[in-house]
Amino acid sequence: MPLLYQPGSPTADLTTHSSWRTLHYMVNYNIQLSRTFAALVDPTRRAILARLERDDGASISEIARPFAIKLPAVMKHLDVLDEAGLITRSKVGRTVTVRLSPEPMRAALDWLRHYERFWSSGLDRFAAYAERQEAEVRKQGR
Repeated sequence: MPLLYQPGSPTADLTTHSSWRTLHYMVNYNIQLSRTFAALVDPTRRAILARLERDDGASISEIARPFAIKLPAVMKHLDVLDEAGLITRSKVGRTVTVRLSPEPMRAALDWLRHYERFWSSGLDRFAAYAERQEAEVRKQGR
């Protein structure tokens, strides 16, 4: 006979709580990955991150200076990066300083590395094929 869920019973706490925690972690992990990749899609946001990687922080006006977009548009890009956890902001007086926060990118890289085996073997086979083709062309050219 299957066990029925009864709140407060010892079996309910042992089975549902740990699986709920795992599911909760996976949902949050996937949401964070989605936010990270969505933020990295835009070239302006990638340029902002590259700037922050070179310098240990910059004011919002310094970040906005090289772009041909208005400050409100830069602020929206910064909001997306902030929601993805890719930047942090701190305010001293009237100056807001933005810094890179690389943890979400590390998580994304770990995720990509997990799937690397699927494309790396294909790329290795393609490279071997290209080398064989090149050797054939050289052999015929002699």
